[in-house]
Amino acid sequence: MTDSSDHLTLHGDENYGSVRQHRSPLLLGGGRPASGTINADDSDVDMLSGGGSPSENEEENGGAGGMSHRRMAKNALAVSHPVVHFDGSIPEPIERRMSRQSQRSYGLDFNSKDGGKKYYDDFHTIDWVRDRTRDRLRHKRLEKDKFLSWRGWSKKFWDAGSGWLIVFLVGVSSGLVAGVVDVAAEWMSDLKEGWCPAAGYYNREACCWLSNDTLVDVESQHCGLWRVWSQVAGISASSYVFDFFIYVLLAVVFAGLAGLFVSTLAPYAAGSGIPEVKTILSGFIIRGYLGAWTLLVKSVGMVLAVGAGLSLGKEGPLVHVACCCGNLFTRIFPKYYTNEAKKREVLSAAAAAGVSVAFGAPVGGVLFSLEEVSYYFPHKVMWRAFFAALTAAFTLQLMNPYFSGHLVLFYANYDHQWHLFEFVPFMLLGVFGGLYGALFIKLNIHWTKLRRKKFSRFPLALIEVLVVALLTGLISFPNIYTRINASEVIRTLFSQCGPEDNNKLCDYNLTSVDPSELYHDTKANSGVTSAVWLLLAAMVAKAILTVFTFGMKVPAGLFIPSMFVGACMGRVVGIGMEQLAYTARESAFFELFCSPKETCVTPGLYAMIGAAATLGGVTRMTVSLVVIMFELTGGLTYIVPIMVAVMISKWVGDALGKDGIYDAHIHLCGYPFLDSKAEFTHNSLACDVMRPRKNDPPLSTVDLSCCTIGNLEHILSETDYRGFPCVLSRESQLLAGFLTRRDIETVLDQVRRSNEPISEDSRVFFIDSARRVEQQLSDSTGASVNFRGLMDPSPFQIADETPMETVVEMFRKMGLRQVLISHQGRLLGIITKKDILRHIAEVEHQDPRQIRFH
Repeated sequence: MTDSSDHLTLHGDENYGSVRQHRSPLLLGGGRPASGTINADDSDVDMLSGGGSPSENEEENGGAGGMSHRRMAKNALAVSHPVVHFDGSIPEPIERRMSRQSQRSYGLDFNSKDGGKKYYDDFHTIDWVRDRTRDRLRHKRLEKDKFLSWRGWSKKFWDAGSGWLIVFLVGVSSGLVAGVVDVAAEWMSDLKEGWCPAAGYYNREACCWLSNDTLVDVESQHCGLWRVWSQVAGISASSYVFDFFIYVLLAVVFAGLAGLFVSTLAPYAAGSGIPEVKTILSGFIIRGYLGAWTLLVKSVGMVLAVGAGLSLGKEGPLVHVACCCGNLFTRIFPKYYTNEAKKREVLSAAAAAGVSVAFGAPVGGVLFSLEEVSYYFPHKVMWRAFFAALTAAFTLQLMNPYFSGHLVLFYANYDHQWHLFEFVPFMLLGVFGGLYGALFIKLNIHWTKLRRKKFSRFPLALIEVLVVALLTGLISFPNIYTRINASEVIRTLFSQCGPEDNNKLCDYNLTSVDPSELYHDTKANSGVTSAVWLLLAAMVAKAILTVFTFGMKVPAGLFIPSMFVGACMGRVVGIGMEQLAYTARESAFFELFCSPKETCVTPGLYAMIGAAATLGGVTRMTVSLVVIMFELTGGLTYIVPIMVAVMISKWVGDALGKDGIYDAHIHLCGYPFLDSKAEFTHNSLACDVMRPRKNDPPLSTVDLSCCTIGNLEHILSETDYRGFPCVLSRESQLLAGFLTRRDIETVLDQVRRSNEPISEDSRVFFIDSARRVEQQLSDSTGASVNFRGLMDPSPFQIADETPMETVVEMFRKMGLRQVLISHQGRLLGIITKKDILRHIAEVEHQDPRQIRFH
């Protein structure tokens, strides 16, 4: 028996597109592992497993590298004395069988039925290299088949168009769901205050339009057809108390229903969903998080939660909803349904569509997907994300949910230029946004930790929702700026005052100026002063309530509450600057910048910049946020001040805490998310991180020299590791390959279901060469089994002195699940993704035990 033979491997660049033969050991054997041996610690189980998803397919390649792929047990060739076949066929002559095997030895067999749909386990990470390689090979087969027949050409044509078709469907469905949610949420939000008897399905604004009244502003509660609840009930003596009671009652009922649905029907529908979507796009499996039931409960829960007046928004959850739509549509296309890496291309486009319908910002949605949530974003994904965002925005535009012709409720457009001296207040708003974001993150994370310990389970989680809803209703009703929908308030704060506005924010002295110069920095009356105090009170109340609301068992977004806080502060600062410019209008300083015939300061612009600064401070978004705000206003003039405020808010926020709110929640949940934007600058080596370490049991391996069916069954029963390095012999420890637990379980199950004379003492080989199979027949004395292509002969391995900075980059750029550590060819240990994350936590003086998943 020789020690080497021709063997098939994939070789080349990242595409692993070329195939060559090389000389390498082929026989796999392994004695029984010593009791108590490990592959590392519990953390080493993680990335060696396949993660699972209903959409996963079939075959398993041999592990980390993904360079050799398995032909499953259905295609396995069993050779022995007697000859064993697992497909139930009649044994054929050895010459013919060797000829047939030789013909198949150099083919890469990816049978979509081999591995089943649940290849990856729940709460595990996918193998990016394996899935991308499988897709490239599928594409090569299609390219080859298209020249053989019209059927092959039609398959190739369908495959090329399916990517555009699926993102089109995702965009349309996202736009439809967003339009329905917007209309329903506005109606339920106004329902707390009153009713439109002429058309019960109209909200307050549409009802006033129906009566041909002037468009109501944020502070007006009455028009021709709209009736508050005290008017509906015919109560006049204590109308305020009655309206207060109904408002709080309906707020508690709506919030309670949302919490009940989420707690009992779909727990994954809680929260924003963006941290989990971000983790899923990095390759993590959370089965059911993007399912149909989650989509339904999330959509209904959004309407109820926003209608309850809780301090939350629907914009963040719309990203989760869009990704649910994308996941459901992949079931129609096997190209995406059976490949988790390809599926994440659709989910990246769906995230862009979600932001597009949330803000009416298609380009901002694409940049949001690229900057904030996507882990793998090649050029083709960018174009398809743009197409999905465009389709979603166009669908929402056709639905016109706000009856204004605009995609967003708080659309704003300014007619006046900003001035250089305004950079000072713009920068101050940026500092405020960074300080607020850092403080909010710390308080919310602290409260979330307490929530997880004390009342995370039903019914305590529902009680928390009811208590917060009750407090929110009691605090919100007395203040007009917290009573109504936050999006309407933001729209009012963004807007300019005109002659038709009669709310307190526009209570200026108009008698002292020429009618042609109305609202050109005029003196503010008492109404503006009163509005300023109400805005400050609303800002504080909203900021505090959001700390307790975000993370509850209801669908809860963070965009609108954060923008609300910033818009309030920005409007107050803008009014102050406006009055300063009016008071000192004759000074040389203001005469230098301001024309007497034009508005010098626009308070609405300050509100917009404040909103961008606080949202940037909370989420640490930069480019995508600037583009979103630009698309909201429709003008290029204000990009520079927005960029200044957002950049300063990020600098201040990063100085006080490196993580945004989404990354902080990812770390709090213990998800294995390896941030591609973070830098690793420590001087540790691979040998410092690998397992096993000192005082650990030896590494659990499979010995090439004497592997039997009993050995494989024993190693599975005695350990729970997800993969096993293969060595030529236990004495030499020379690395020869890698086996995954899923592959071993599958082929052993096939052996048990066969009626062949195979026992625990039967030898097991993993041979791809026909010549080696024939030689093994002559050397074997008993029944033996050969599993073709089961072992990965070329797993990723690095030297023990490799810097960890290089190892971390390998995991980030290639999507590895594990890498083997060797010294001059001898196996020393293993590093998994979980080991990487725990090491990063240790060097950053954090608790490494917070990394819980694989």
